[in-house]
Amino acid sequence: MQFLGKNIAPLGLGCWPIGGEMYTADGKSVGYSNANDKESIKALHAAFDNGITLFDTAAAYGAGHSERLLGKAFKTNSDVQVATKIGIEIDETSKTLIGDEVEPSSILPAIDRCLTRLDRDTIDLMLLHQNSLAIEPAAAVFDEMDKAIQQGKIRSYGWSTDYTASATAMASRPEFVAIEHAMHVLMDAPNMQSVVRENNLHALIRSPLAMGLLSGKYTTQTTLPNNDIRATNQDWLAYYIKGKPNPKYMDRFNAVRELLQTDGRTAVQGALGWLWAKSTENIPIPGARTVEQVEGLANAIALGPLPAQTLSEITDLIGGVNESDGISDR
Repeated sequence: MQFLGKNIAPLGLGCWPIGGEMYTADGKSVGYSNANDKESIKALHAAFDNGITLFDTAAAYGAGHSERLLGKAFKTNSDVQVATKIGIEIDETSKTLIGDEVEPSSILPAIDRCLTRLDRDTIDLMLLHQNSLAIEPAAAVFDEMDKAIQQGKIRSYGWSTDYTASATAMASRPEFVAIEHAMHVLMDAPNMQSVVRENNLHALIRSPLAMGLLSGKYTTQTTLPNNDIRATNQDWLAYYIKGKPNPKYMDRFNAVRELLQTDGRTAVQGALGWLWAKSTENIPIPGARTVEQVEGLANAIALGPLPAQTLSEITDLIGGVNESDGISDR
């Protein structure tokens, strides 16, 4: 498929998990546990070796650490495309997410810091990270991104948002090319998919595996570590409750698990195939931090979309659960 003028695999790699620990200003953990830098670098290289050339990160991931790892892995590789996000102020030393950073005067300096961490001259896609920012201040942010394009710092921009009104309001801007939104087999997003399609935007699919719930390795009795984002009871995180998979989502998953494994797929590969069956233009960006995880993801590419009959059977079983406009899982 074509993405920003280049042929790419229909799969990117999400780089939140490799960022490791990070905390909110009041001390809550919002990172992933068990990240290992050496293993993360190996995983990044494995992704590229298996045909994945689009990497999605953010200044907030690991409070800058994810970007720095990408810079270390790929700074001389012109075949790699990087999407990153700004809008959250960070303190790299304390690994803290300080708060919003959306004042127009903060945008160009924030982009410069991303360039430094990524060790790149230009960023392919710059996304606004604030899911629910009002349209007027968001427009001011994108005005600054237009300046960054003129200065050669970024090539294009978009928004990581699940609000269809926000996406529609910005879609006519010439350099606005992408929406990153949540969607997976347990939570369809038909309204946002329509906005993307009608405005000829790229769709980067965030949380395509429901933050790991669709991996098949968890049960309702699994308890994740306290320093894992999924154990922190964020008000926007519905897939886990007190560090355990949400039984409601697990019931849906168990109902369709066998169908996801059609034609020898793993559950993960089936979940990605479901997204491609919904639209051949969808680009899932699942997170991974080990070579084994990356190889399993990459093997889904050859398997392709789920068959139409399987897609229909999944819809019949779980009722085509639809989005709640504005759901967020950064």
